[in-house]
Amino acid sequence: MPTARPAHYLDGRTATRHPVTLTVTPRTLLIVMADGSSRQWPYDQIRQTQGAYRGEPVRLEFGPEPCEALVVASPAVLTEIHRAAPGIARHLHDPAWRQTRLRWTLGSALSVLVLIVGLYRWGIPALASAAAPYIPVSWEESLGRQVVDRLAPKNQQCRDPERLDKLNQIAQTLAATRPESPYRVTLSVVDNSTVNAFAAPGGQVILLRGLLERTNSPEELAGVLAHELQHIYQRHTTKTILEQTAGSLLLTAVSGDISGGLAWGLEGARAMGALHDNRVHEWEADIEGLHMLHAAHLDPAAMVAIYRSMQQSEQPRDAPPEFLSTHPDMNERLATLLALASPPPSDPQPLLPGEDWQDIRSLCRLRDTGRTTPVSLDLP
Repeated sequence: MPTARPAHYLDGRTATRHPVTLTVTPRTLLIVMADGSSRQWPYDQIRQTQGAYRGEPVRLEFGPEPCEALVVASPAVLTEIHRAAPGIARHLHDPAWRQTRLRWTLGSALSVLVLIVGLYRWGIPALASAAAPYIPVSWEESLGRQVVDRLAPKNQQCRDPERLDKLNQIAQTLAATRPESPYRVTLSVVDNSTVNAFAAPGGQVILLRGLLERTNSPEELAGVLAHELQHIYQRHTTKTILEQTAGSLLLTAVSGDISGGLAWGLEGARAMGALHDNRVHEWEADIEGLHMLHAAHLDPAAMVAIYRSMQQSEQPRDAPPEFLSTHPDMNERLATLLALASPPPSDPQPLLPGEDWQDIRSLCRLRDTGRTTPVSLDLP
């Protein structure tokens, strides 16, 4: 038996609320006034303007402006209407769908977040890799020169021509294995005691004095330079710039003014994606650098030796979790290089035969021999 529900009726001409009772029938909503008179509203002519949200009273309207209206406290009347006339009342809100809609909304939001994370982790890097070959070499060279001007200003460079020429011979020996490359390799040595080296776009390699003086042979330096040259040949810096630009544009497009929790979540996803990409680049530079040593007929054991030397000299610290590090774990890197380094080449060629490496590596002519040499854990 249909249930009579209390409601308030407004005639559209005054603000007076008239108490009425409602009864749901198969085709119309029956309204019984306090004086016993009644009205019937066909469902297909009823408009709902309130009541789609939890706790909100239901407001139904009927007729042209100024329209009649009903205000019902309980949304249960909508449930009864949908049960009585499911085909006619589809345009009215169905409270039964509220939980379903909430689940769909949450599911859609989660799907969008997963999609964004996927784009940061795989999509944007893939697009950057595809776009990098189309970046003009002249643009990379210009950027590389700017990097050198900033990180290796001329007043800090070690300029001894004879020794610098010997170091350049090592770099050119490695570069000769990539004759098809459009880059002209340029080596700059900076009078800085930090054990580090950098690869800038366009063929620029910056070597710090601390790392140069840590090497025990030209072959060990070749191991470091091979790693850095691979950052150039694989266009890692150019790809990173493209990824960061695309990521910033995506973050702005999705989160609007970049405010709120969603923006923080997307920024976190971008940061984690960048860390992952950096580790991938380092692995690639390690492996391809070792292959370069093989191609140059150099013993890759020297690359392992300089890595091990830096590992042993690292200042003690609590290492971050691997997924929060920009570089792979050094133990894993050494294990991979050891596996790839064997067997050694059958005809290893010595670098700078007959030269005094101790003298060559003193290019920067340290005067304060008591200074300590900090080790950068970002190396090489």
